[in-house]
Amino acid sequence: MEKLLNRITCGNCVALLRKTKEPFADLIFADPPFNIGYKYDKYHDKVKKKNYIAWTKDWMTVCKKVLKPHGSFYIAIGDEYSANVKIIADELGLFMRNWIIWHYTFGQRTKKKFARSHTHIFYFVNDKDKFTFNDHAVRTPSDRQLIYNDRRANPAGKMPDDVWSHFPRICGTFRHRRNWHPCHMPESLLARIIRVSSDEGDWVLDPFSGSGTTAVVAAKLKKKYTGIELSGEYTRESRKRIQNCKNLPVEGEGPREWTDYMDRELKWLYHENNVPTGQLSVEEHKLALFTAKFNSIMANEENHFTPNEIMKRLIRLRKSGKLGPLHQKKVRTSKAKSS
Repeated sequence: MEKLLNRITCGNCVALLRKTKEPFADLIFADPPFNIGYKYDKYHDKVKKKNYIAWTKDWMTVCKKVLKPHGSFYIAIGDEYSANVKIIADELGLFMRNWIIWHYTFGQRTKKKFARSHTHIFYFVNDKDKFTFNDHAVRTPSDRQLIYNDRRANPAGKMPDDVWSHFPRICGTFRHRRNWHPCHMPESLLARIIRVSSDEGDWVLDPFSGSGTTAVVAAKLKKKYTGIELSGEYTRESRKRIQNCKNLPVEGEGPREWTDYMDRELKWLYHENNVPTGQLSVEEHKLALFTAKFNSIMANEENHFTPNEIMKRLIRLRKSGKLGPLHQKKVRTSKAKSS
C-alpha cells in the first residue's frame, strides 16, 4: 500500500487494488473511459455493452474495497452508462448523496441530435451518517448578498447547486490543454471535490489517472494522493506534471492572464454601464451585476471572472490611462416661462 502513496503508478487499477489488504482511501474520484470511442493510448474505448458493464462493476467493487468507512466516492460518467453506475453502486451498498450535472460550454458537435454539453458526476459515501463534508470550503456568495443586499442572507454564503456550470470543458485551443491526452477535467472542478470531501492529511485515489489532474490538485492542496494509469506514456507525462506543479495555484484560481480582447470588452462594458469605478468598488450589488454582464460576454472563454478580479483590472486600466473618462450624460432642465 505504501508503494502507492504519493505516486502515479502504471498498471491496471483492478489488478493493483485487488492486492491491497485494507482500506486506505478517504476520497476516490473516478473518471473512467465512457465507452464512446475516445482514442486512448493503451485502452480500446468501444467494447460490447455487457463487457463494459461487467468491467464497471469490477473496478467499482475494488474501489469500494479500498474506501475507508467514512470515505467519499465520486464517479464521472456519460449518459450511456450513468444508470448502470447507479445500479451497481446500490448493489455495492454505497449511499448516493448527490447526482451532480457538470454543464459546460463547447458541447460536442452533432448533426442529428441536440449537442451534448454535460457530464454526470455521482457523489457516493460508504456511510450515510458519517462522512467528510466541509461546506465552509465551497460556499459561494449568494444573490441575496451580492445583488439584493438582503440582511437575511447567510454571511457564510450559500452551498453550490447540484448543476455545476462555471467549470469550462478544456478544449483543444485552451492554454491548460495537455496535447498528449485526449480529455481531462479542469483543476478547479477537482479542487471543489477535494476540498469539500477530504481533510488535511487525507488520501485521495484516482483509479483512472489519465492526465494526472486529480493527483496534481491533491498535491497542490497538500493531500496524499495515488493515481493509477494503464498507459506508460500518460504515466510519465503525469509524473512530469506533478514535478512541475510545486508552489503553483490551482488552475483557474490563480492570477488571471488578461488579453487585449478582454481589455477591449471590459472597457466597452464600463463605458456602456456608465458607473464610475469608485461607485462600483463600494456598491457590491452593482459590481456583481457588472461582473455577470462581463462573464456573459466572455461565455466562450476558459473561465469566469470574480467581482474582485474585475475591480482590480478596472483600477489597473484606469491608473494606466487606458480606461478613459466616462461620458457625462446631460440632464435636461426646464425653465419656467416668465409672464
